[in-house]
Amino acid sequence: MKKLIDLSHTIEDGLVTYKGLPAPIICDYLSREASKSHYAEGTSFHIGKIEMVANTGTYLDSPFHRFEDGKDVSELALESVAGLAGIKIQVSSENSAIDRNIFSQHDLSGKAVLVQTNWSHHWNTEQYYEGHPYLTEDAALYLKQQGVVLVGIDSYNIDDTSGGERPVHSTLLRADILIVEHMCNLDLVPDADFSFYAVPVKVRGFGTFPVRAFAEIEQ
Repeated sequence: MKKLIDLSHTIEDGLVTYKGLPAPIICDYLSREASKSHYAEGTSFHIGKIEMVANTGTYLDSPFHRFEDGKDVSELALESVAGLAGIKIQVSSENSAIDRNIFSQHDLSGKAVLVQTNWSHHWNTEQYYEGHPYLTEDAALYLKQQGVVLVGIDSYNIDDTSGGERPVHSTLLRADILIVEHMCNLDLVPDADFSFYAVPVKVRGFGTFPVRAFAEIEQ
């Protein structure tokens, strides 16, 4: 038997994922009551409408997010976002700068590397946006050298946001290593022996899009 573990936050009206970006607006395009005039008696439908930026909820970054010549989310092969061999690395959220030493004792080649900091416990609070754990540029270079295929984190950003540079995004996405941010429930995932999925909608011209990220575990 297989067990699926949901690693995604719920997107709802008014949710602020990234401070400074607008919250999604979720509403009816056609309500059930209004739809009744279009169909036979006793038949109704709901059509919802959502207005949001791509960086909402738990989302995946493709190379186009950082580089104009990079692949957008519509160009990602399913094999790059589904059924990936996963490994989880747990770190203390008190260690805000996560360097290469955290990863050096693990076999990472060809893996989706999920970094558990437990920062997701602050989700939807003011504390979530300040002082978050992040990877250093040195860690990103090491992950690239080790041949990882995706890096996920349950934090506000995989980069330090105190300045304008984003060396981790730049290093990983230039190497076609995908990024998943704002994850949750990583404490429920084993350290190894699981498959990881983070499939975005196939939208041309977008570098980022929300995903229903999850881990699959053999029981």
